Amino acid sequence: MQVYAIDSVSGLSAAEVERQLEEEGFNELPQSGRRNIPEVISGVVREPIFLLLVAASAIYFLLGDREEGLMMVSFVALIIGITVYQEQKTERALEALRNLSSPRALVIRDGEQFRIPGREVVRGDMLILSEGDRVAADGVLIYAQALMVDESLLTGESVPVRKTAWREGTEAGRPGGDDLPFVYSGSLVVQGQGLARVTATGPRTEMGRIGSVLSEVRRDRTPLSKEIGRIVRDIAIIGITICAVIVVVYGLTRLNWVEGFLAGITLAMAILPEEFPVVLTVFLALGAWRISKNNVLTRHIPAVETLGSATVLCTDKTGTLTENRMSVRRFFSRGEMCDFDESEKTPVPEPCHELAEYAILACKKDPFDPMERSLLRLGTGEFGQTEHVHANWELLLEYPLSSDLLAMSNVWRSPDGIEYIIAAKGAPEAIMDLCHLDAESVGEISGRIEAMAADGLRVLGVAKASFRHPTLPDNQHAFSFEFLGLIGFADPVRPDVPPAVSECYTAGMRVVMITGDYPLTARHIAREVGIRDTAGILTGTDLEQVSAADLAEDIRSAAIFARVAPEQKLRIVDALKANGEVVAMTGDGVNDAPALRAADIGIAMGRRGTDVARESASLVLLDDNFASIVAAVRLGRRIFDNLRKAMAYIISVHIPIVGMSLIPVLLGFPLLLLPAHIMFLELIIDPACSIVFESEREEPDIMERPPRRRDEGLFSRATIAISLLQGCMVLAAILLVYTWALFSGAGAGEARTLTFVTIVFSNLGLIMINRSWKESIFATLRYPNRALWWVLAGTLTALFLVLFVPALRDLFRFAPVPFEAIGGCAAIAGLSVVWFEIYKFGTRRQALHANSAGGRFPD
Repeated sequence: MQVYAIDSVSGLSAAEVERQLEEEGFNELPQSGRRNIPEVISGVVREPIFLLLVAASAIYFLLGDREEGLMMVSFVALIIGITVYQEQKTERALEALRNLSSPRALVIRDGEQFRIPGREVVRGDMLILSEGDRVAADGVLIYAQALMVDESLLTGESVPVRKTAWREGTEAGRPGGDDLPFVYSGSLVVQGQGLARVTATGPRTEMGRIGSVLSEVRRDRTPLSKEIGRIVRDIAIIGITICAVIVVVYGLTRLNWVEGFLAGITLAMAILPEEFPVVLTVFLALGAWRISKNNVLTRHIPAVETLGSATVLCTDKTGTLTENRMSVRRFFSRGEMCDFDESEKTPVPEPCHELAEYAILACKKDPFDPMERSLLRLGTGEFGQTEHVHANWELLLEYPLSSDLLAMSNVWRSPDGIEYIIAAKGAPEAIMDLCHLDAESVGEISGRIEAMAADGLRVLGVAKASFRHPTLPDNQHAFSFEFLGLIGFADPVRPDVPPAVSECYTAGMRVVMITGDYPLTARHIAREVGIRDTAGILTGTDLEQVSAADLAEDIRSAAIFARVAPEQKLRIVDALKANGEVVAMTGDGVNDAPALRAADIGIAMGRRGTDVARESASLVLLDDNFASIVAAVRLGRRIFDNLRKAMAYIISVHIPIVGMSLIPVLLGFPLLLLPAHIMFLELIIDPACSIVFESEREEPDIMERPPRRRDEGLFSRATIAISLLQGCMVLAAILLVYTWALFSGAGAGEARTLTFVTIVFSNLGLIMINRSWKESIFATLRYPNRALWWVLAGTLTALFLVLFVPALRDLFRFAPVPFEAIGGCAAIAGLSVVWFEIYKFGTRRQALHANSAGGRFPD
């Protein structure tokens, strides 16, 4: 069978790609679920706050107060504008996540290989297919090597079908059936390799004609959203009841039912916590976007919530802890161990020439595997000038690596030769099995393997064979192999991994390494990166022999798993979860998918991972770097912390607003707050809780505290208590100003003005003190937060306008007040929140004396 040379394919040019995109568009199906502007507006008009505003404006028009009615209408338009903006911003963030999370495709363009988003594939592209890939578009196979494809998404048939290369006269057919040269968008490569020319993209594919919709990032109903939904429901029920009582009391005691309805509407607007769901949506969407800036793509939004709770990080070794940049470091051949340093351009030692020769012959012509690339580099130096490198030999057949035999073989023929030459490489155990070595030889070679593995080297075995029969056998075991030796590869540890591992332990998280490599190699790397191993190494063989209960006990202290098959990762995840751990698991292969799906946080590799692994994972590690996982955990903790601060602020700030809407009615005083005042305050609260707090940096020691409990909600008793105390202290200060103004002879307009000014400055004070529940307000001023300064500047500017522009002042029913009185209100507002700074100072002192990590919100 002829082998297709991928490196001879040039593919489309950049100009051809651009022309195809202009003519046919991106390779994506028509999108559904995204709301357009009319749908957003339709959703807004059904919101309670919108209906209350409309009711208030109608009452003003009935009373003949056109100016206030028009102002309410302007607030209606403003609310619609803000909602449309927030919706569009959130949709853009989610759209970016959808684009990132679409399957990647490996294409050849201008003679170079590029991995691109699947949506950028165009008709005519040359698509390289490998095991685990999700096919990005419909195409015809130019080359196929042991290619099996799962087309169940299109046909419903669960058995994979065999594919062959296209031959002249083959007509296009429907999905399903063996030995066809066509592949289809959405199908899955389960075995082998292939090269396909794309024939259809987007809605023109078989999937597009069926009308299926590819998986996308969904806004799932998360545990936090359920908690907030319950809180909003309870507050709304209480608020509606109180509002009804206020309307009745006002109407019966003052015989003015119209103003009674106005008072009820004002109170309802003050009570309804409409910010809660908005804040949650904004935090999670922008949080996923922030995490993506750290090379971690969030495919499922609930993972943002879970990140801060992770107690165990299970990680691969190769490419995650190490650089996946293999280089040959040692040969073992003919009983002799030879060191080799590629960087110093040292020649391949003479006793190892045959070993290097057959190792090169056992490689793919155009490999992706870093060890094969390292072996091929041997043939570009001085060794390439010898008779051991055969550029003119013909590759006839490849025997691929399989789960039953971790070795692969290439069958070659020289131009003048009559024999087939077979070169094999793979796991040393598999190569020794192919060579049928006796026990003594196996023992000697195993000792050499352990010595190389103890030095952190990854070891491959190499063998050779020859064959004269005209028909090649079906499997590698039919050849009579001769063992040639071992090759050791070094893969340096990523420089940023040891500090990241140390940070994990400081943050109360265990790090568990799971690798298919040798135990001694695994231990060497674990020591290099700082993984704490107190229980010894568990191997795949141990996992097969131990019961689930014993594994759950052993895994409490085990930190290194070696020679583990991908399917055994699921047992490890289940055992950890049985112990109550919150597990983050990395994986890249097809067989890793069950473990990734079972883990609390599945993390797929973005560069070397398969599409199946990425689709099963919650997160995708775009740079395959362990340090990026730790950075994502840090961000996850920050997001939850800031979300809690925002929610606490919302509770605190609504207490004085509700109080000053309710108390004057109950005490028979003139109405203080009107719907216009509530909307003014809401225009401060909304951006503060959704943008200012979301932009806040993390607490300095956020990674020095233990993980958040899995069942820990946003509102602990202490959090609610502090929020209520903050709100009550501010309410007391505002009542002090209000009663002083009323009883000092000031009119209703002046009392309203001074009270409102105090509310606004208290609101700003609550924002400032809640930026950190640990550090002082002066310390937080050192940290940049552009959104904060925009909110402060906008609020003070708007307050100045409504106080000193006569037309606006009359609309708000304010009266002129001197600057001294405004300054006094600001001072009282500051005093109402300064107690929390004293509280934070006390908690810092207590934490210092207790020598604890500190930094957590009170529980």
